[in-house]
Amino acid sequence: MENNQSIKGSCKCGQVKYQITDKPLFTQACHCKDCKVITGSSYVVNTSVLENTLKLEGEVSSAKLTAGSGAASRAFFCIKCGTYIYTDYDSAVGRLTVRTKTFEDPDKFPPQAHIFIKDKDPWLNLSEDVNCFEQMYDPKVTWPKESLNRIKDYLKIKKNKSQ
Repeated sequence: MENNQSIKGSCKCGQVKYQITDKPLFTQACHCKDCKVITGSSYVVNTSVLENTLKLEGEVSSAKLTAGSGAASRAFFCIKCGTYIYTDYDSAVGRLTVRTKTFEDPDKFPPQAHIFIKDKDPWLNLSEDVNCFEQMYDPKVTWPKESLNRIKDYLKIKKNKSQ
């Protein structure tokens, strides 16, 4: 995706629509126990974006969640159909994590990594060319340099604005 293109998405009923106005930072599939319970599925695919690039229309509600690690987050979902649209993790300053399958064209954003494969369902086979991690990875090592530079630049600008 080029930086000047946007990604559109919505909830199941269409009450919530959104646009991501810049290239995503990273897409990953999470196989942790918490994501399995929240989704009722074997894993979830999430895409990290800069917080100022998600433009939302429609009414959402949220719920505070706590991961097995103790990390806090807030999940945002459509008030009408309950589709989970994105998460704001306390630990992911400057970023939001959007449910990739809510994109109009989610197949353009396959996972760049699979995390918490220690909790992966035993019947689920991942190909050998997939970037897999037993738990969480270090973004400074795994993410593309361009994404790391973009989040660093964004946080610097955000910090300067708050001073």
